[in-house]
Amino acid sequence: MTDRDVHLPVAAQPTVDSIVEYTQRAEDGGYDCAWLPETWGRDAVTVLTAMAERTETIDIGPSILNTYSRTPALLGQTAATLQEASDGRFRLGLGPSGPVVIENWHGVEYGNPLRRTRETVDIVREVLSGEPVDYDGDEFQLSGFRLRCEAPDPAPPIEVTGMGPKAVELAGRFADGWHGIMLTPEGTAERIEDIERGAKLGDRDPDDVHVTAGVTCCALDDAEQARELTRQHVAFYVGGMGTFYRDALERQGYDEAVDIHDAWQAGERERALELLGDDLLDDLCAAGSPETVREQLERYEAVDGIDAVAVSFPRGADEDQISETMDAVAPNAS
Repeated sequence: MTDRDVHLPVAAQPTVDSIVEYTQRAEDGGYDCAWLPETWGRDAVTVLTAMAERTETIDIGPSILNTYSRTPALLGQTAATLQEASDGRFRLGLGPSGPVVIENWHGVEYGNPLRRTRETVDIVREVLSGEPVDYDGDEFQLSGFRLRCEAPDPAPPIEVTGMGPKAVELAGRFADGWHGIMLTPEGTAERIEDIERGAKLGDRDPDDVHVTAGVTCCALDDAEQARELTRQHVAFYVGGMGTFYRDALERQGYDEAVDIHDAWQAGERERALELLGDDLLDDLCAAGSPETVREQLERYEAVDGIDAVAVSFPRGADEDQISETMDAVAPNAS
């Protein structure tokens, strides 16, 4: 049976308590894991600590911590600490993000993202083992680092993001899990083939790589409002967040993604929304009435190789709309 996770709202929320309350709502609704984004609001680590202390059964993790603004050793320490704070319910989500975030927000040079992610995972694993870390890589060189606390047992899984075929193949070779976003069910199935190829190259069982498909959802009694919120969300990511999401859609056969991106970049926001047609919206998201959204999520759950579907929300959704959607598609609601 496919797990159902929740990807907590990407937009800044009123308080830490409000984020924790979403997590508690997800726990009550039977969701398997609450993933917390780290964008331009509160840092994920502090909030995850509050989530860990005020929940009991739901897994928690960041989706994602980028591999540039924290060192691998610090990421290992963080994972060990949050595994302890959550009584073994922590999952570490890592990824390179993109140059818009890394260079513009953090002032750090963006380069060699695949190699950097690979080496970060290697070092975090060594840190979590509790043994001394001596590492000589292309991106990082460490000597003599060692946890001065009990190593977590079990160590938390390390799951990575990636959108292009090579990035996903590498996830299949070295990660415990992979998170896919901005993918249709068919597009996800193609990326799962990359996971399988990478696992084979790494002499691993593909079933050991936990595949999570993130799906933007909005389930409201006002179905048209749900669709409009979702359309605005997709247009913002395709048009305003670099080229990764545009390229991911173009790889899946949606040539209009280039026009959406170009219109958004030219300041033609309404035209970008018009270019994002109903067919693309329906292929990529689950938006509309609660019944429609539940049916659309089943398309992802039917894809062989998907272990979890992570319900996410449009960035413009308010607290009531998020809660309504979360309750409508909660595992305990069906």
